Amino acid sequence: MLPWAADPVPSSHRPPIAAPRPLTLTIHARTREDPWAWLRDREDPAVRAHLEAENAHTDAVMAPTQPLQEQLYREMLARMREDDETVPVPDGGWSYGTRTIAGRSYAVHVRRSEATADGPEQLVLDENALAEGHPYLAVRALVTSPDHRRVAWAADTRGDERYTLGIRDIASGEVLPDVVENAGAALAWSAAGDHLFYLRQDDARRPCEVWRHALGTPPGDDVRVLHEPDERFHVELQRDRSGRFIVITCESRTSSEVHVVDAATPCNPPRRLIPRREGIELSVALHGERVFILHNDGAPEFELSWAPLDATDPHHWRPLLPHREDTHLERVEAFADHLVVWLRRAGVPQLHVVDLAGDQHHDIGMPEPIYALDPGPNRRFDTAVYRFYYSSMVTPLQVVDYDVRARSWTVRKHYEVPGYDAGALVTERHLATAPDGTAVPISIVRRRCDVGRPQPLMLIGYGAYGRSIDARFSSNRLSLVERGVAVGIAHVRGGGELGRAWYDGGRLLHKPNTFSDFVAATRHVIAIGIACPDRIAVHGGSAGGLLVGAVLNAAPDLYAAAVADVPFVDVLNSMLDATLPLTVIERDEWGDPLLPEHYDAIAAWSPYENVGPHRYPAVLALAGWSDPRVGYWEAAKWVARLRELAVGEPEILLRTHMGAGHGGPSGRYAALAETAFVFAFVLRQLGAA
Repeated sequence: MLPWAADPVPSSHRPPIAAPRPLTLTIHARTREDPWAWLRDREDPAVRAHLEAENAHTDAVMAPTQPLQEQLYREMLARMREDDETVPVPDGGWSYGTRTIAGRSYAVHVRRSEATADGPEQLVLDENALAEGHPYLAVRALVTSPDHRRVAWAADTRGDERYTLGIRDIASGEVLPDVVENAGAALAWSAAGDHLFYLRQDDARRPCEVWRHALGTPPGDDVRVLHEPDERFHVELQRDRSGRFIVITCESRTSSEVHVVDAATPCNPPRRLIPRREGIELSVALHGERVFILHNDGAPEFELSWAPLDATDPHHWRPLLPHREDTHLERVEAFADHLVVWLRRAGVPQLHVVDLAGDQHHDIGMPEPIYALDPGPNRRFDTAVYRFYYSSMVTPLQVVDYDVRARSWTVRKHYEVPGYDAGALVTERHLATAPDGTAVPISIVRRRCDVGRPQPLMLIGYGAYGRSIDARFSSNRLSLVERGVAVGIAHVRGGGELGRAWYDGGRLLHKPNTFSDFVAATRHVIAIGIACPDRIAVHGGSAGGLLVGAVLNAAPDLYAAAVADVPFVDVLNSMLDATLPLTVIERDEWGDPLLPEHYDAIAAWSPYENVGPHRYPAVLALAGWSDPRVGYWEAAKWVARLRELAVGEPEILLRTHMGAGHGGPSGRYAALAETAFVFAFVLRQLGAA
């Protein structure tokens, strides 16, 4: 039995029957009906009963795949080192690391003195202990105090992203009574380690306040440091790498503002470093008496400038990396003698090093043309070694230490995958043509022996917030590929793969480009002989679930199966409800339906609104009861409407995790079981089981 799977439930295999309760809505003189609006009422016992009936039906329908799920789970578990540890991270005379232990779901954080590498290990935090008595755990913002005596963390035990802050004395193991409830997921210590800065959220789960806690005092004595009243903005918090400042950033989708608090004088009020200007987005890296500013002021793909710390008005900014139309700058990190700039060219991430002493620049060379990069833990300010993670669709994850002076890199760890033969797979990049002539990149991984013949395909998409889905490695994905199912990523507009113009081309009134790009990518892989036309599955989560719903409405005949994970499919109703978490912030992404033009645009593509009498493919929708980002009811309403209107009674399944939120079940074993469940659904529908 899988770690958290339910026992098979006898059933007639007929889906639950729930009567619609039509709700008539009128705005801008447009009238429409929402027959499943009642599913939003989590206090209604009928709602929970309906979701539990849906879960029982899904378990019953999927019961014949239980042996396949078990097999998939064992395969994926065999590729994972259950007993493992990360590469140590040097910081303040200590080497910090994380271990996993066979049979335990969560990480154990440890450290050793750098002076005695073989000396005794000290426990920093055991997440398994935090998880005891809770069905869910997510730990965020694990930060040690500057003197390395204490560690603070933010823990979510419900999946609703309301965090409890804890502090532990590392040497003694004592957990301090300084507990703060209902906080955000960011923390920053003062220089002396006697004050802890944290976030609070409003009723819409928007991080909007920074508070300061003095160790040894009750939370009721905490002081509010900053309040952001504009509902379009959220607040971020961190300590800069040099340790000199607490950096507070207020951000909307289109503007930014930066405040700083001197970490040595934490009780002083914050100083506004760079005020907001509408349409100007920026981030900063502090460096002594200079501040490096990554901004889009007259630079759509962003420019890197610098200014004196005491004179940061825009007329004092001096360009360091001027704007280039073919290069999108994403982030900058400052160290004592150099900067590391994350950028993109031709849809591929790259790292650029700026030598601050010699004013020399160079790119870090990568061994493959298509790959993925992720930042590593780089805690030291005065260092010449930069750590990052590298992988590709055929190369398992590598931990790389790059020496910026010698311009050489060392692979500190290569995550081995037992039984994996990289030579048996190939990865490719193709370009589809969208209806408006735009070239849309597609990344593919498949078996070498399948080249030259069509095969089943799972095509993944996202296309929102300017976020990129890069061509990274997945050991779990091998369970599909080794069964002859190719896996592809359609890098559609709305994402950030090709820069800011690519993002803007798939948001607000241009959102339909995201969907037509994905359909074009699907047709292209069929046309060039990669995919069988009747054996394609589409997969997306959250905003990617919106993509799934929209493309099924636009071209249901193209797909044999669809997986929508916490799908944002009830867009029009959610964007009209300002009481929901994040709605006001999200209007800069999807549009503001209080404006007639935006209302009509969203209504034209919102997945729930546009379900019609089509022959839809098999659908698996996944939701979380505690999800604060995409309400559980979005998937529930969408599934009900699909069942009501779809032609031919396709297999449409809903699973709601009653003890989880946006990220699904927590813990590595439960996550594997969830993946096995999803893959079993896909393999069965594609005839590749």
